[in-house]
Amino acid sequence: MHYEILVEGVLDARWSAWFDGLHISGDANVGTTTIAGPVIDQAALHGLLAKVRDLGLPLLAVRRIGPE
Repeated sequence: MHYEILVEGVLDARWSAWFDGLHISGDANVGTTTIAGPVIDQAALHGLLAKVRDLGLPLLAVRRIGPE
């Protein structure tokens, strides 16, 4: 499955490695970042959410966007 994780705060593309190679898209105008891409299973998703927590970024949304 592919997921989008929306967080408050702006990260740049260099954070991709920290988030297991997912695409990082920060929007300075809005003050949010979207972390998106394939996630192998629920355990991996929880691992990504733990990384968001560890960075102290407020979680705004998690959305499953399909298998593509």
